[in-house]
Amino acid sequence: MKYEKYLPIGTVVLLKEGKKRVMITGFCTIPKEDNSKIFDYNGCLYPEGILSSEQSLLFNHDQIVKIFHLGLSDDEDKEFKKKLNAFIQENKNSTIPSTTTSVQENNDIDTLEI
Repeated sequence: MKYEKYLPIGTVVLLKEGKKRVMITGFCTIPKEDNSKIFDYNGCLYPEGILSSEQSLLFNHDQIVKIFHLGLSDDEDKEFKKKLNAFIQENKNSTIPSTTTSVQENNDIDTLEI
């Protein structure tokens, strides 16, 4: 089954060339070191979770090769996804402001290559 972009928070996936599973914890993250990029998802290693505020794995939908568990998708999630998709469509040609705060990618984890 093919899933739409922006899987629910809590979804556990395996990424291309990944060795560990990743749990989705957020959307549309801009890396601190390059604010010209925006990644579809941010996540943490599963089952370890977030061990430090400095750790976040940034990845795109097309890097997902397998879904192990689909997170909760209720009415609130569906409404949020509608707003998220509308925002992205409205701003797809906009530049990302340089003052954006984002989560930093953890360079110590070799489970994904971006």
